[in-house]
Amino acid sequence: MRAIYKLSAIAALALGLSGCATSVPMGNLMTDITLPVTVSSNGGGSKTGIAMCESFLGMIARGDCSLEAAKANGGITKVSHVDWKANNLLGIIGKYELHVHGE
Repeated sequence: MRAIYKLSAIAALALGLSGCATSVPMGNLMTDITLPVTVSSNGGGSKTGIAMCESFLGMIARGDCSLEAAKANGGITKVSHVDWKANNLLGIIGKYELHVHGE
């Protein structure tokens, strides 16, 4: 029986320490990041539009995080730059936002 516990502990440790290389920093316990997506030569912008999505238990996701939704929410026709924000706690609750800046 002790061998099963040892094997389980080794498997859990290996799973916890293993990871995949990604271009986006993600934490196993919590993620709270803001990253640039793109920048144009349209100059700065005084307007900001935000589109939001969310996920629950890593099984259900809903929302519209499209560029078009963010532009519509901010009344933007000319995009200057786009940022992406991710907030996730233990893979249980995730909130994702696309921030579009422009005129």
